[in-house]
Amino acid sequence: MPQVVRSRIGALHGPSPIPPLPHRFRSLADRESVEVLHRAARVLVASLPALTDRLVEALYAQEPAYRAAIDSDRAGVWQEVHHSLRHNVGSLIQPREFREPAHRTSRWIGEVRAEQGVPLDAVLHAFRMGGAMVWQDLVDETARRDPDDIRLLVHVAADVWNFVDEHCGVVADAYRQAERRQSWRRENRQRLMVAALLDGTARIADLAEAAEMLGLPEQGRYAVLAVAGGPRGPGSAAASRAGAAQQGPGAAARPPVELPAGAPGATVLWHPGPDAEFAILPLAGSSGELSALAAALDVPAGTRAGIGSAVEGLAALGDARRLAETALHTCPASGGTVLLDEHLPDALVVSSPALAGALADRVLGPLDRLDPADRDVIVETLTAWLDADGSAQRAGARLYCHRNTVLNRLRRFEQLTGRCLTRPRDAVEVSLALAARRLLGGI
Repeated sequence: MPQVVRSRIGALHGPSPIPPLPHRFRSLADRESVEVLHRAARVLVASLPALTDRLVEALYAQEPAYRAAIDSDRAGVWQEVHHSLRHNVGSLIQPREFREPAHRTSRWIGEVRAEQGVPLDAVLHAFRMGGAMVWQDLVDETARRDPDDIRLLVHVAADVWNFVDEHCGVVADAYRQAERRQSWRRENRQRLMVAALLDGTARIADLAEAAEMLGLPEQGRYAVLAVAGGPRGPGSAAASRAGAAQQGPGAAARPPVELPAGAPGATVLWHPGPDAEFAILPLAGSSGELSALAAALDVPAGTRAGIGSAVEGLAALGDARRLAETALHTCPASGGTVLLDEHLPDALVVSSPALAGALADRVLGPLDRLDPADRDVIVETLTAWLDADGSAQRAGARLYCHRNTVLNRLRRFEQLTGRCLTRPRDAVEVSLALAARRLLGGI
């Protein structure tokens, strides 16, 4: 074989679809040295079972990561090693015939070991151990047959070890691809599980698995946070999904709001919905925990956030999500944070918009016959009076008018609507009607 400049892979295997290594050098292999290699390799092919036994024993003794696999399935590991050796040693003799089967075997081993969780370093060590054992047997067989041929076998040493490096690269690439697929499947299953929990469609039989998968207690105490709008524009959930897609599998999009440090912990799980993003909040059970969280929540300008009431257990997360959505619907359009437990009357209104609208029309309908400016003054005064707990003095201070002006406007409202604000039932209906107009549109 003429001594020409070529890659070490090409010296033994001829043209290859795999790109050559960046470093190129002059192979020392010539016809005579390759014939020596082939003679020794044929002897190895004939004694592959014994070589396989030795390599499996060496793996058990020297590579701890393989011990569990060998203990649980020694026959399976033996077949894997034998299959790999048969193709790889065969590649030293007939590279064109064995090259692709050898690559397929190495890729398969990389994928299987990744799925089994065997560390990549251990898999590569196993391949290099096999390469070292094959090389030593080639040297021993050549020395036994004719010691003078050792000098010729040395000429192909670089090619043989480059062959080992090539297969280590194939294994590593297959291993990492399998890891990425596993990571995507795991994260996708987690997303589906979180979606089922928040939708309330998770099966009771799956709750224990969900708790283990998500790192959450099955019988813990939880609340759900719903977030919408904000500087990322309408449909922040869609923006979050797009951001995660750009970052690739395993990447997490930036949360739409920043939770306060130390609450509720590192196990918060975010999930994008069509109109909002949801966070599952594990709770410690302390009183006032949700109020403190709502007060400390860092909500960007224009973002609406709603925190639902606490529920018990993963099975109730569907209810918690619906409560969070109800809280979100009570948020003003300008943004802010609403804790459902502190806005229950508003929650009643948005929970039944048809009935709330009918109540608003019944109570406030007579005001619609007024001039809009006149109507708005009465509604503003009425709202300020209710917010001031029925104090005309405080309402006047808020509206920059005298308390008698407030009382005159309230009497006019009573005359127009036939309601009596000192009657508890009428006061409740007026308060709910005003909330309905504010939350559902209208005045």
